[in-house]
Amino acid sequence: MTPVLSAAQTALQKRLQHDFSDTRLLLRALTHRSFSTDHYERLEFLGDSVLNLAISDLLYQKLGGLSEGELSRVRANLVRQETLHELALGLQLPETLRLGEGEFRSGGQQRPSILADVLEALIGAVYCDAGFDKAVALVHRLFARFELAPEMRAAEKDPKTELQEWLQGRKMKLPAYRVVAVLGAAHRQTFDVECEVTEIERSERGIGGSRRAGEQAAAAAMLAYLKSRNP
Repeated sequence: MTPVLSAAQTALQKRLQHDFSDTRLLLRALTHRSFSTDHYERLEFLGDSVLNLAISDLLYQKLGGLSEGELSRVRANLVRQETLHELALGLQLPETLRLGEGEFRSGGQQRPSILADVLEALIGAVYCDAGFDKAVALVHRLFARFELAPEMRAAEKDPKTELQEWLQGRKMKLPAYRVVAVLGAAHRQTFDVECEVTEIERSERGIGGSRRAGEQAAAAAMLAYLKSRNP
């Protein structure tokens, strides 16, 4: 049975310039765990990877004069929560979300972390519905408003970017992040995230109000450890 979309969800397809063959994917991407067990988090995981690869390809083509570390910095600035939140508002995502009553009452439809996660989930949903090329085309349309320039690398590094550059500078593998636990009620969750650097057999933990914030906290903890051992 084909699920029924609200008027706002139908209009979202036009803004995305993608009509879903399987509208269940669209609804799943818009569903918070407080509303249903069939929620967006797996699609978010997938969309995060597609987004990073699509942006990496775009920067590789457009900013040929930058080094690997500089490209990583520009990418981090583009895919950070603040940017994704801005894009989500432009797509009018708040009115399309499916939230549990508690999450809705606490203002979840306007929470930057949720909107950023849903945007990634939508990218993952388009990938599942129509393939990689369509998902990449969506990313390129979304980010077309930003003028890509080398100066973007001048923004302050976030802990994940700094950790990546620290490891790359020493020819070490990139860290792995894993959500260890999700704590609290559905409308007020905290994420316990582990950051592991396998080559030194070391892991550090961080807590944040979103998966992304937890990863940043874990990366900051790992950086502090590495710098204490290698001043």
